[in-house]
Amino acid sequence: MKLKIGILALQGDFEAHAHRLSELGAMPVLVRKMDQLEALDGLVIPGGESSVFLNLLGGKGFARLREYVLHRPVFGTCAGCILLAREVENPHQTGMGVLDIVVRRNAYGRQIDSTILEGPTKLPGGPLEQVYIRAPRIEKVGPEVEVLAEREGYPVLIRQGIRLAATFHPELSADTRVHAEFLRLAEGRSS
Repeated sequence: MKLKIGILALQGDFEAHAHRLSELGAMPVLVRKMDQLEALDGLVIPGGESSVFLNLLGGKGFARLREYVLHRPVFGTCAGCILLAREVENPHQTGMGVLDIVVRRNAYGRQIDSTILEGPTKLPGGPLEQVYIRAPRIEKVGPEVEVLAEREGYPVLIRQGIRLAATFHPELSADTRVHAEFLRLAEGRSS
């Protein structure tokens, strides 16, 4: 049976995530209402602007989303990583606190500073392509967080239990390993 993986479809390149998940054999579901969450095996929170996500979700939507990600597999990219963090800097912002990380918004510069790099990773298969667009930087990680890839000594891909987060945009790369890792986490949780 195919995993049903939601993509929070309020902003960001949710279509690219849907395409990648479908390519890997999952059934993507574009989530626009929080009552869609319960039928899912996992959720992707894409990039975009984290403060806009907070405004679009509102207090009730944020609370329902947080309740979901407390107990279910979730993968946050860029702004999604920010929303999942325990602490957010530059400026201070509310996070869901489900990942034991401190994140600094826009730490790698403005839009003009966006870049594509290759770097080592603990995922099998050699160097990992990393697409950065106004990316946050993970400043600190707690003891339960596993760092899967770094940039300039800072974590850029992390895993904590059934949660995965990237400061870059793996949905914009031809490399499927990051999404495949999330599906592995979700599959382990649903079996």
